[in-house]
Amino acid sequence: MGNVSQPEARSEDRVPHHVTADMANAFAGVALANISRAYPHKLDHLLVAAEPAAADHVAAHPVFYGSYDWHSSVHMHWLLVRLLRLQARFDAREEIIAALAARLTPARLAAEREYCARPAAATFERPYGWAWLLELRAELERLRPLLPQASDWAEAVDPLAADLAVRLAAFVDAAPYPIRSGTHANSAFAGILAGDFCITCRDTELERIIRRAAVRWYRDDRDAPLAYEPSLTDFLSPILAEAGLMRAVLPRGEFVPWCEAFFPRGLGPIAMPPQVVDRCDPQIAHLDGLCLSRGWLLRRLAASLPTDHPRAAEMAVAADRHLAVGLPRTVGGDYVGEHWLASFAALALGDVP
Repeated sequence: MGNVSQPEARSEDRVPHHVTADMANAFAGVALANISRAYPHKLDHLLVAAEPAAADHVAAHPVFYGSYDWHSSVHMHWLLVRLLRLQARFDAREEIIAALAARLTPARLAAEREYCARPAAATFERPYGWAWLLELRAELERLRPLLPQASDWAEAVDPLAADLAVRLAAFVDAAPYPIRSGTHANSAFAGILAGDFCITCRDTELERIIRRAAVRWYRDDRDAPLAYEPSLTDFLSPILAEAGLMRAVLPRGEFVPWCEAFFPRGLGPIAMPPQVVDRCDPQIAHLDGLCLSRGWLLRRLAASLPTDHPRAAEMAVAADRHLAVGLPRTVGGDYVGEHWLASFAALALGDVP
C-alpha cells in the first residue's frame, strides 16, 4: 500500500500562480528523464495480423516512445516547450533546447505520422492524445516569437497536427453524445485543448465544429450531479471540464447564466480535494492529477465570472485548495504519477486565458 494522503490543505494556504525558475528546473528534470525512458511502457497497439516487431515501440514512435505511454510523452514534450516560453532563464533551458532539436525533426515526426495513418491506428489515442498533440503545436506557435528554433519544430509537427485536426473534427462532428468520463476519453477536455490550438493556429473549421458540438452536447445541462464525483480513477472532473469547454465557446454574457444554472447551489463536494489512498497504483494515483486539473479549471472558471460574483470567490478558493494538495505531488513520487503530473501542474500555472 502506498502513502495515504496528508491532512487537507487549508483554503487560505498560499499557492503559486506562475511557474518559478525553481519549478521550471524541477519540472524540466522530470520531463527530460521521462521522454528518454523507454521502459516501463504501456503499449497501445492493435494487432490485425502477426507482427514480430509489434512490441518495438521505440522504432514505431521515434519521438513519443518515452514517459510510459504515447500521450504522456506528448504532453511531457509540451511541458518542455511551455517551460521555454514561461521562463527566460533557468538552469535546464539549453538542455531542453538540445533535446527538442534532436527529437522534433521532420524525419522523426514523419514516422509518427506514418504510424497514426495506419488503418489499424484509426482510433489510436482518440481523443486525448490527439488533443495533446494539437496543444503541443499551439505551444510551439506561442514560442516562435521568443525562440527562432521553435519555427523549425512547429513546421516538423505541422503534418501530424493537420492530420489529427481533421480526424478530431470528423469524430466530434459525428458524435451525437459527449463522453463524460473522468479519464482520457473525456470529450470536453479534448475540446478545451483543441480549441486552444484552433485559436492559436487559426484553424477556424475545427473551432466551428467544436463550438457547435459543445452547444449541442451541453447547452441544456442544468444542476450538475456534484455528488457523482470523483470516481476512483478520475484525473479529470467531467463536471468542471464541461464547464470549462462552455466557458471557451459561449460569449461571457451567455456563459455566466449557464454557469449559474449548472452550479445553482455552489460546488458542493467537488470544492474539496479527493483522498488518495495508494500512490503506487497507477489508476488511484490519477486522483493527484484530479487535484491539478480541478485547480486549473476552477481558476479559469473563476476568472470568467464577474469579480463580485459569489461563485467566483468560491471557485478561486477551491482552486487554491486543490493546487495546495496537488502541486507537492508532481515531482519525486512513484513513476506512475511522476511520468505525467508536472504537465498538469503547468496547465494550472501560467495558464493561457
